[in-house]
Amino acid sequence: MKRYLLRVGILASVLAFAFVFQPAALAQDGGEDIPSVEEIVERANRVAYYQGKDGRADVQMRIVDSQGRERSRRFTILRRDKAPPEQRAEEAGADRYTGDQKFYVYFKGPADVRNTVFMVWKHVDEDTDDDRWLYLPALDLVKRIAASDKRSSFVGSHFFYEDVSGRNPELDEHELADVTENYFILNNTPKKPGQVEFSRYRMWIHRDTYLPVQTEYYDDQGEAYRRYTVENVSRLQDYLTVMRSRMEDLRSGGHTIIEYSDVEYDVGIPEDIFTERYLRNPPMNYIE
Repeated sequence: MKRYLLRVGILASVLAFAFVFQPAALAQDGGEDIPSVEEIVERANRVAYYQGKDGRADVQMRIVDSQGRERSRRFTILRRDKAPPEQRAEEAGADRYTGDQKFYVYFKGPADVRNTVFMVWKHVDEDTDDDRWLYLPALDLVKRIAASDKRSSFVGSHFFYEDVSGRNPELDEHELADVTENYFILNNTPKKPGQVEFSRYRMWIHRDTYLPVQTEYYDDQGEAYRRYTVENVSRLQDYLTVMRSRMEDLRSGGHTIIEYSDVEYDVGIPEDIFTERYLRNPPMNYIE
């Protein structure tokens, strides 16, 4: 893992020379300036999920089980950020706002999932559950996904529904466990452990870019059972962008790989696309 993380770290360092950050609140640690854990979490969340005001990407998903058998999924994902309240925008800067978001996922193939649509209204208020819908074309049925199902398999893959839009950082307590030459290493503990299957998760966040490059989830016995890893990164429209990632089931040995292509930011996607009306009538001009 160290060799792989170093490889990603070198790549991210090369990309970071043109990546501009806002000033951070810094704390002293052994004579070295280290951002507060709150600043690290906020920046990492922004880099991972808030590049541009909206965006689209084509996605190829490859699901591999423990016997090496493969299945695939092809889909387009659309994202739109809610415009920040005027006062907060003035205080933090519009580019620093990490508020509510909306996601629309349209499946193009294979045949058994074609025309299926998954939609999320992500809420950053920790007391408000995200809204999730799934449109099943074979039944012409719109299904609401319960909050309790957010950590279940996303269309049969090793990713969970919650992984698509990202876990709200407000749901966890964060601790800076270690600082290495290339990474901030964070331990994250759920505030409501009865609502999730993990006892904690650990994140490796690149120090120059604040990109989370690996996340491991641990059970009640302290064993890692699930791992997310970034495998390829590019700069697109001046935004650091994950182009390939992997989610592994460390118990079964299966994994899912996601590859992104035709990624665009600041497309101008209308908000009304993210409504139940468009679950049955996909906005093909933003998908094809």
